[in-house]
Amino acid sequence: MSTVLVTGIAELVTNDANLGDGSPLGIVADAALVLEAGRVAWVGPATQAPDADIRHDLAGRAVIPGFVDSHSHLVFAGDRAREFEARMTGTPYDGGGIATTVAATRAASDELLLARTRALVAEMRAQGTTTIEVKSGYGLTVADEARSLRVAGEVTGETTFLGAHVVPAGADRADYLALVTGPMLAACAPHARWVDVFCEPASKHAFDGDEARRVLTAGIAAGLLPRVHGNQLSAGPGVRLAVELSAASVDHCTYLTESDVEALVGAAPQPDRSGTVATLLPGVEFSTRSPYPDARALLDAGVVLALATDCNPGTCFTSSMPLVVALAVREMGMSPAEAVWAATAGGALALRRNDVGHLGVGARADLAVLEAPTYRHLAYRPGMPIARALDL
Repeated sequence: MSTVLVTGIAELVTNDANLGDGSPLGIVADAALVLEAGRVAWVGPATQAPDADIRHDLAGRAVIPGFVDSHSHLVFAGDRAREFEARMTGTPYDGGGIATTVAATRAASDELLLARTRALVAEMRAQGTTTIEVKSGYGLTVADEARSLRVAGEVTGETTFLGAHVVPAGADRADYLALVTGPMLAACAPHARWVDVFCEPASKHAFDGDEARRVLTAGIAAGLLPRVHGNQLSAGPGVRLAVELSAASVDHCTYLTESDVEALVGAAPQPDRSGTVATLLPGVEFSTRSPYPDARALLDAGVVLALATDCNPGTCFTSSMPLVVALAVREMGMSPAEAVWAATAGGALALRRNDVGHLGVGARADLAVLEAPTYRHLAYRPGMPIARALDL
């Protein structure tokens, strides 16, 4: 197996304080990496780099770990551009537009769904994303949810069963909940790693705390790991339920009470234990004109944060993690370093992965190259295509 020396790195973000400057980003200046068999085999100053079979010179560019996008909904058909336009003129979001995507997705062929999903993944890689999570949730029948997960499994191992996205139009709530926790779960569990639920009592379309607990405990019993959509539209039980069930992540966290924050602090991942990450999705607030979460207050309290796109056709149709980083810095009070960490190492924690989100020895060789000398340009040059996944 050939070894590859990646050199000419002006600034290398490793996310390992032991490798670099001692900060959480673990920055190495004038750095190099040796890659072998898809893993990082060596990292350090370029002047100390060992020989390798192949040399790849980045000519003064910065390198960061590939973005870890831990929340996306890529398997769908159609679009909801008109809904977006209506929100921009004052129509509030309540989850009801999901029914439009469900109808289009059910009508689409397997080939169309897979082609569109692969196209979105290609968009993500072109912007530096190397690890993604993909949910079902736009089928809402046994066959369509299982099909969505099979499609998602073609592009990632991080697949999430989200049959409890909303109650389908015309369905009896109790009957649908029984379907999700019974035959649908049985059909979908073999194709999923995670189980998720839209826990949002403020929406008549989503699920309250008791219903969400039933979905998650059934998924856990079927061998799936829990994560939660929570506290997007109002304060509610989502965060507390996620902590109670040791979910890897609770996502959105737009409306939090003091007790929610205290629960997240107490459940934060530690070096010797997994925990619950708060995943913030600022592209959603941008696309729905909702208030942004106060990331600064959460960080100061001791909550561990991840950033993700929530790429979906309704509330955030962007695949750009650099945009998410820029929004987190501009609108949520995060420093550029905190945002980059949350979009890489934080996302890895939200997926309970120790092989991505950093560039220490043994990590996957998932590199994002910046057309810039420093990671700071991700927020400094918003909207510019400066990040890409390195393909060697």
